[in-house]
Amino acid sequence: MSIENEFNLESLFQPAWVKDAPNPNRFARYTGDEGAERPRRGGDRPFSRGPGGPGGFGGGAGGGGGGNRGPRSDGPRPPRRDGPPGPGGAPGSGPRGERPGFQRRDGGRPGQPPERREAPPEVELNIQIIPEENGIESLSRQIKLTGRAYPLFDIAQLIVQKPERYSFKIDSRKKPDGSLAQPMFRCALDDSLWLSESEAVNHVLSKHLATFYQMEKTPTDPPKGVYKLVAQCGVSGVVLGPPNYHDYQNQLRKLHNERFSRMPFEMFKSRVKMVTDEVVVKKWIEDQSFKTEFVALNLPEPVRFGSMEEVQQHFRETHQANLITQIDSVSITGVAGRDIRQPLLQRVLRFTWEDQRRFPLQLVNVLSGQLASRGLQFFKVNKTVTHVAVARPHFLDIEANPVSTTIKKIIEFINATPKCNRKQLVESIAPAPAAPAAAPAPAVEGQPAPAAPAPVEMTAEQSSINADLHWLVHQGHVIEFHNGILETAKKPLPKPQPAPKKRIEPRPAVVAPATESAPAAVAEAATVTEAKAPEPEAPAAGDAPAAPA
Repeated sequence: MSIENEFNLESLFQPAWVKDAPNPNRFARYTGDEGAERPRRGGDRPFSRGPGGPGGFGGGAGGGGGGNRGPRSDGPRPPRRDGPPGPGGAPGSGPRGERPGFQRRDGGRPGQPPERREAPPEVELNIQIIPEENGIESLSRQIKLTGRAYPLFDIAQLIVQKPERYSFKIDSRKKPDGSLAQPMFRCALDDSLWLSESEAVNHVLSKHLATFYQMEKTPTDPPKGVYKLVAQCGVSGVVLGPPNYHDYQNQLRKLHNERFSRMPFEMFKSRVKMVTDEVVVKKWIEDQSFKTEFVALNLPEPVRFGSMEEVQQHFRETHQANLITQIDSVSITGVAGRDIRQPLLQRVLRFTWEDQRRFPLQLVNVLSGQLASRGLQFFKVNKTVTHVAVARPHFLDIEANPVSTTIKKIIEFINATPKCNRKQLVESIAPAPAAPAAAPAPAVEGQPAPAAPAPVEMTAEQSSINADLHWLVHQGHVIEFHNGILETAKKPLPKPQPAPKKRIEPRPAVVAPATESAPAAVAEAATVTEAKAPEPEAPAAGDAPAAPA
């Protein structure tokens, strides 16, 4: 067993078949050219905007929002100046708040305009990002095993990086009367989500029409007349026909209602263009030379429909109740959230993901509940950064409590050596005996390179120190952070005692001086009260009354 305890947090959220075996030679992949400039990569974010993916979502295999830009070839870059030059002429040594590397809350740098965030879509839905349960279970198991403390927000940032590590929980809000403010509809054929029944019906008839109806074309008379141009939708490319054709207005209204109902009709109409291409005009005439009919399938007797409106009516009466259901809550994976086809719901999910990637407060609240239910504890470092560990810090007074010599050495070494790690601690208290250096085997041409030497095993004394350190970490007396740094739990400060209340003394009476308008005798009579004669005390019980003189 090696002294260093390797713990890759990111590997815990990967499937078992992705996890690689540990590499014995951790420096074999370094070639000495790591300082060379590498080409920029784009599209690494799952919800980044770009040409790839549906609805402008980039990232992953679908392309990216940043493109594949190569390295700069216009010579060396000038040094960056994140702030005005200070008295010494060094860049970034100016006033406070403009130091090199300083980041604003919105993620920008000083001197740059603040980032313009997109307004959240107005929809009556509550959306939460929930971490994947298997990854959290693996993470909590490793934290309990190693005892290391991890920043909670770093774990949340790691989860939100890849859609395989989280899911979306979508709930519809309710009105004061208990009805749903925004119902959702699920299609049973592909589990797609929609915000209205009409959208769900149009989706089924456009993607799964062949499951319920069969299209048949029969020849008919072509349109009469000479046509030199046709109207074509500038958004979808659908040919609507010549403007002077008798069915043109019907086709225009039909296309707007079926596919662009959210767009104002006048705006949709302004995007229609006139095409004089003979190929396009000829194709429209050929399409009009056939009559399209729809034959209903899976019925005892075939039923024919002459238009899509009749098909929609038949579908609503026959199949809609079995295929489209109304729901008020649903949970979908992060991967499925990227494939949402409903435009408004797609925008809401993207906004939620971008908001949590920027500052994952909602995700941290859910994550803390998941980790707490598995017995993990939370504490803050420097009263700012929340960490999760197997135990909360608990001060161990080695002077007042009887402890072993090894534990005392461990505590004293950590207190005397800031930012030390486990390897330095073990090698300082119990150094391993020096082993004779073995000559490296010569490399033979045409054969694989010799394997790296196996890690040095710990001695019995080092194993004992490691076991004591393991106990101290799990008791909270020593904190081992995610980067391997060791610290001891500090002694809590004494609670301040409340200050005693001050007794308010009565203020003495002030005698007003005599004036010409009021004689001194009158002033003295107004301020000094006459002394009353003390009343005789009542005799105590059992005492005889005093005899008269």
